[in-house]
Amino acid sequence: MRHVWTAVVAIVFATACGTPPEVKRPDDTGANGGARVGNTTGNPAKPGGTGGGVVALKDIGCPSPSCAFHPNAGAYFTCLSGGAGTCFHFGPACTPDGACMYDPKARSYKQCTKPVEGQCFAWAGACAPASKCMIDPTDNLYKTCDDVSGGTCRKFAALCAP
Repeated sequence: MRHVWTAVVAIVFATACGTPPEVKRPDDTGANGGARVGNTTGNPAKPGGTGGGVVALKDIGCPSPSCAFHPNAGAYFTCLSGGAGTCFHFGPACTPDGACMYDPKARSYKQCTKPVEGQCFAWAGACAPASKCMIDPTDNLYKTCDDVSGGTCRKFAALCAP
C-alpha cells in the first residue's frame, strides 16, 4: 500500500508542478543525461478542466530541487526532498550555483575551479553560498550563517533547507 501512495503523490506533483528545473552540470549536453520529467509538451492546461490539463491542488507546494552536499559521499547531489537542515532524498550529481562548494577536508566553503560529477578536483579561494545556508561541520546539518568569514561560519543560527 505504501508504494501505491508514493506513486500517487509522485503523479500529483508531476502533473501539478510541471517540469522541474534542469540540474546544472558542467558537461551536460541536454542529451540523455539531461532527461526531463513531467509535462514537457509545453501545452498549457485547457480551461474547463477537460482533457490533458494540469491539476492544481490547493495548499500543496511544488518541490523545488536544490544542489546539496552529501557528507557521507563527499559530493553534491540534487536534493529532491529536504528540510530541517538535511536532505532526505538525493538524485543525480550536481554543481551548486557559482561552484561554491564545501571542502570537507578544510571544513570550509571554497570556489571550485574543476567540478566533476558533484566533486571538486581543483580549489580556489574562499566563498560562501548566496543563501547563507551552510553546513555546520559539528553535526552536518544545514543552518543559516549569521557571520561568514573566509568560507566558514563563525555564528550559526536556525536550521535551513539545503
